[in-house]
Amino acid sequence: MKKQDVPQDLSSLGKVTKEVCYATDELGKYVTELSRGWDIKITALDTAWGDVELRIADARQKVLNKQASPILFFMEKGLMDIGILAGYTGFWQWQIKRHLKPNVFAKLPLEKLQRYAEVFNVSVDDLKNMTVHGT
Repeated sequence: MKKQDVPQDLSSLGKVTKEVCYATDELGKYVTELSRGWDIKITALDTAWGDVELRIADARQKVLNKQASPILFFMEKGLMDIGILAGYTGFWQWQIKRHLKPNVFAKLPLEKLQRYAEVFNVSVDDLKNMTVHGT
């Protein structure tokens, strides 16, 4: 691709960051050129973020239906899985799976709730009430 043909389609990420692409200059030599994005990548990212938003909404509904604890909502919101959350909290994965059950979550001691709240960067009350600030 020639330097002048490097895509510059503005995406939501294009306002924050640029991507380095290799292109050829007028002499045919490879050079680097910054790109703000291109349509195909924008569509893929938008689709992926749409899927993430659906997972967060599904997790919220499961919590409201008492099928899961608020930990599931915050895991999805933070793009985490059980393994990642285990690494951040120091809990075993089997413990987190238990904590995902609403009746077990309701009995968790303050110390464990504080550990989760710290990882999710919320207060214990926000954790219990599934409250998110700043989004």
